Amino acid sequence: MILVTGGRGAVATHLTTQLVEHDHAVRVASADPGKLDPPPGVPAIKLDLTDPTTFAAALAGIDSVFLYASAAHITEFVAEAEAAGVRHIVVLSTAAVLGPDAGTDHLAKSHLDVENAVRTSSIATTILRPGSFAANAGAWAWSIKSGRPVSLPFPNSHNDPIHERDVAEAAFVVLTEPRFQQREYILSGPESLTFAEQIDQLAAATGRTISIEQVTPEYWKKAMADYVPEPYADALLNWWKSNDGKPVQLTGTVEELTGHPARSFATWAQDHRNDF
Repeated sequence: MILVTGGRGAVATHLTTQLVEHDHAVRVASADPGKLDPPPGVPAIKLDLTDPTTFAAALAGIDSVFLYASAAHITEFVAEAEAAGVRHIVVLSTAAVLGPDAGTDHLAKSHLDVENAVRTSSIATTILRPGSFAANAGAWAWSIKSGRPVSLPFPNSHNDPIHERDVAEAAFVVLTEPRFQQREYILSGPESLTFAEQIDQLAAATGRTISIEQVTPEYWKKAMADYVPEPYADALLNWWKSNDGKPVQLTGTVEELTGHPARSFATWAQDHRNDF
């Protein structure tokens, strides 16, 4: 049986559906399983990665785990997985762990700690490292729906937005095909786009006029203080600054794993236009 953690997330939702469609036994987990809506016949279970008392029950009878990276109690989680006889863990990490400041960058370090804990265990480990999720654009939805400008400190910063369906399909392959397991994969979307270019594509998808207000990093950080903890805000700002005006490196890993090219941000914008 395969355990899918982070069950309320978009990647986990698409992955669970795929596994069921291909007749794999699945258990889906969340810190709040009552809010899950899994496919018929798929059991939902409580798994709070910040609460080790929930680990044993969630892992009982599990062969493989799709693990949403959370460093809070990763050592205890890995120990429980070993005790339960788990044979394979697929870690959803981030390409940020490959950066020069991964050991001190708050976002990268938490994922790196998870990678290291699982990799040094007795369990076979596969690591997926997406760059930037296209879904990060959802942070602009309120401004766009209300007709207000999108506030950006670095509108010309590049990233490689990847569709959550491509991440889910890559995860499905490495979970179910042994020849792709026990490797590390960097996943990217098909294009390096600036935030401004993504907003132009959202405007085309929604038929809305969307403007940008360039703000200082300090202004953005203060405005987001209730939503983004300071260490994460600093990490994001540093990342955006480092890619300001600089295209990011792309990979063909999605096509290598799934057999089709990665979906474009324009496709993601069309798929999610009602959110904006």
